Amino acid sequence: MPRRYAFRWTEDDVHHDTMRAFLSEFIATAIFVFAAEGSLLSIAKLNKDTLINGGLVVDALANALAFAVAVSVTSNFSGGHVNPAITLGALAGGRISVYRAILYWLAQLLGSILAAVLLWISTGGMRPLGLAVAVGVGRANAVVLEMVLTFGLVYTVYATGLDPKRGSIGTIAPLLIGFIVGANVLVGGSFDGAAMNPARAFGPALVGWRWRHHWVYWIGPMLGGALAGLVYEFLLITTEPSHPRHQHIGPEDY
Repeated sequence: MPRRYAFRWTEDDVHHDTMRAFLSEFIATAIFVFAAEGSLLSIAKLNKDTLINGGLVVDALANALAFAVAVSVTSNFSGGHVNPAITLGALAGGRISVYRAILYWLAQLLGSILAAVLLWISTGGMRPLGLAVAVGVGRANAVVLEMVLTFGLVYTVYATGLDPKRGSIGTIAPLLIGFIVGANVLVGGSFDGAAMNPARAFGPALVGWRWRHHWVYWIGPMLGGALAGLVYEFLLITTEPSHPRHQHIGPEDY
């Protein structure tokens, strides 16, 4: 799809397909956050420290599998963002309109809140743990870490899902995206939780009322996502693709 920067509502934006994309992002984000945050609560029930006895590996695995599934089930409708930083990367590259990006962000945040509420209810009132910067890690360091991790994630999304020259690798895009999420959690999980996703941090923070360092999980990922979109779109994609307007990571483009 050619780059476009639309700042007003278009006929496409109010089309029923856009509403389906909103619902898809909402449900998929809820699925992902429920699994990602739920894994932390499950580990915490077994151990006081969620990072001991293989807890970090379990957390990484839960994030990787859940995000791969979330991307897969939204691909046909919204392109499989499930992350405000990925949406911003697509917006920075001119792959979606401003209106659609705002709609996706709203769906992702609401889905995250729903997941946290459902976890609180289904666990008998366990307060969501959310994410926080580890003791001894500077806030600025955490922002840089989140930025780097998210850059890698969004770069992978572009290379496997948005690049018109991706070829057959697009068939396994959700799996590869899940892999980078899991790998990044192994790298950054013990430092700041490795959110790479403001929606992942927002719902648990709101329901569990744990706002410490929360700004880190917005600044870092959004900067990393936007930078990755700009770098890949304008430095690596050299030709205008002949694909339809709607850019999807999913099967319809494979």
